[in-house]
Amino acid sequence: MQVHEIMSRDPACCRRTDPIRDAAIIMAEKSVGSLPVLDEEEKPVGIVTDRDICCRAVAEGKGSDTPVSEIMTTDVMTTTPEEDVSACCDKMEEHQVRRAIVTDGNGKCCGMVAQADVARGASGQETADLVQEISKPERKSGCC
Repeated sequence: MQVHEIMSRDPACCRRTDPIRDAAIIMAEKSVGSLPVLDEEEKPVGIVTDRDICCRAVAEGKGSDTPVSEIMTTDVMTTTPEEDVSACCDKMEEHQVRRAIVTDGNGKCCGMVAQADVARGASGQETADLVQEISKPERKSGCC
């Protein structure tokens, strides 16, 4: 099975200069917990999560006009639509992330793969392995 079979297509996104308030509004409207952060060429430069907004902004007293770039995680994991789901899960486990940004042949964001997508589309063992590995306490970076 390939990533394009389970990924969410055309995810809601934001820009690094957008205020975190706008990112939070998009998340609430779209009922999502994260947004890829794109540059002017639609290429991912980060990811911002609802947890980033809570832990890196609200808890630190930052205002709602704070740019997303101040709280986003820049070390993002990407995959391609053609990658095998097992390989994508292996990379997610290795990086201990719950979400991967899917990029097309030009490096532009075209989708997202989240734990829930894996749970809905992959084997039970792949799902169990992914959840177990990314849930280990030794997180490498960021809140996603």
